[in-house]
Amino acid sequence: MLKKLLSLVLCILLSQAATADEASVKKAIEAKLGAKVVSVTKSPYLGLYEVYGEGQILYTDEKLSVIIAGTLIDGKTMKNVTAERMQKLTAIKFSDLPLELAVKQVRGDGKRILATFEDPNCGYCKKLAKDIAKLDNITLYTFLYPILSPDSLEKSKQIWCSADRAKMWNEWMQEGKAPTGKGDCDTSAVQKTVELGRSLNVSGTPTLVFADGERVPGAVPMAQIEKKLDQLVGSK
Repeated sequence: MLKKLLSLVLCILLSQAATADEASVKKAIEAKLGAKVVSVTKSPYLGLYEVYGEGQILYTDEKLSVIIAGTLIDGKTMKNVTAERMQKLTAIKFSDLPLELAVKQVRGDGKRILATFEDPNCGYCKKLAKDIAKLDNITLYTFLYPILSPDSLEKSKQIWCSADRAKMWNEWMQEGKAPTGKGDCDTSAVQKTVELGRSLNVSGTPTLVFADGERVPGAVPMAQIEKKLDQLVGSK
């Protein structure tokens, strides 16, 4: 009984020490960089601390004698530790997304679910739209995220104010048919989406968000999207 109690106390003390170290590193690195740090976590590599903030990962020691910006690879497994951690740290809780702000499309049974942040003047988004048009049995939530130009905002408003948003979006993104009509309805959803994207550190378009919260920025091969969607449906 005493042995178990001593082990428990030791674990608590070690945990508190680790937390104190991480807190001190966090305070020091914020002062050093003059930037907000989201989290500091002790890594199992060379006594380094993982520092996450402003959408990127840095590494440093407890004295901040070095600050490393780059990819950390596990020498034994050759896995990309930084990429795996970034995937977890940038994950978005899908159930927290305000889906009422998105343009919704349902095809087939709609079991596969995908959300995207897209700018109507984004070339990669247009390519994605043409590829996604080939997907079946999917529910798509497209958040209009006009961050490239004033014209992007104008087009987003026109699409949002159209009688059939999905149709207008697809005609523009897939066929190049410019949105018509005025964006003079209640377009607060577009502004709220911009604010949402900024709060989630969505810095580029397209950005995909899968049902498990994984965020994937940039152009993604359709085979990768299909594989991920099928895995998520199969895991339910």
